[in-house]
Amino acid sequence: MLKQRTIKSLTRAVGVGIHSGQKVEITLRPAAPGTGIVFRRVDLAQPVDIPVSTTNVCDTRMATTISPKGDPGQPKVQTIEHLLSACAGLGLDNLLIDINADEVPVLDGSAASYVFLLQSAGIELQNAPKQFLRVKKPVEVRRGEGKSLMWAKLVPHHGYTLSFQIEFDNPAVAATGQQYVFDMGSGEYKREIARARTFGMTKDIELMRSRGLTLGGSMDNAIVVDDYRVLNAEGLRYDDEFVKHKILDAIGDMQVVGHPLLAAYTSFKGGHALNNLLLRELLADAEAYEIVTFEDDREAPPGFAELAPAW
Repeated sequence: MLKQRTIKSLTRAVGVGIHSGQKVEITLRPAAPGTGIVFRRVDLAQPVDIPVSTTNVCDTRMATTISPKGDPGQPKVQTIEHLLSACAGLGLDNLLIDINADEVPVLDGSAASYVFLLQSAGIELQNAPKQFLRVKKPVEVRRGEGKSLMWAKLVPHHGYTLSFQIEFDNPAVAATGQQYVFDMGSGEYKREIARARTFGMTKDIELMRSRGLTLGGSMDNAIVVDDYRVLNAEGLRYDDEFVKHKILDAIGDMQVVGHPLLAAYTSFKGGHALNNLLLRELLADAEAYEIVTFEDDREAPPGFAELAPAW
């Protein structure tokens, strides 16, 4: 049987929120089978639990943000996608996350630090079947026209692959690979995806800061690009780091649905908003998906049973 997973012991991280600039501490705790991933705002007079779910997403501008029942007036937790991506990469199903501010710390701007933290805590197999959301028929969402067109889709697939294509009118980005396909059954998440950092253009950063965003951003936690080149002294971690970070984000955004997917995901110039719209479109059609388990590991997609508890 493919089993659910949690961590063996608690672990902590301290950092800053990339948008708020606030110092924040999170404590990651084991959780019982069937719990899912739940954030708990422990800085409030009365702590508030916010389960990760598609309908609890309340904002997708620059990051994925959740609040109870998706109510933007309620306590929130923003920028959850990198941590969720690490959870997906390690096959984690159940986790309690205490957080003392409204934004997950960005750490180095990728998911690698969270992979390290989670692996350091140890990963435990639980005596309950792992539940997958299997896509049964194609679902697609589109926005814009012409050069502003962007789209994302899910189609049936016995496995989980993600394909992403970006287009940025910037020589530094254009000089790198702008299309990438990743197979979650390959076991290569840690090596090929997790280290890809978030990025921003200098011309956009000042505008965002004037709007109270990216206040905690720096070259220690993001790739910064001017009109012609990457400004970080160490350069890029991957030749195609920009598009790999978009796949990292998409893995985290798709994990918001509460189950690992069995599907082929494809996106052209998409982002957090389109990803959440795609999930809502999927869930709106009860005939488009089903929840499945694998009592026999041999029936699972290639590579899924071999994902070691702590590789």
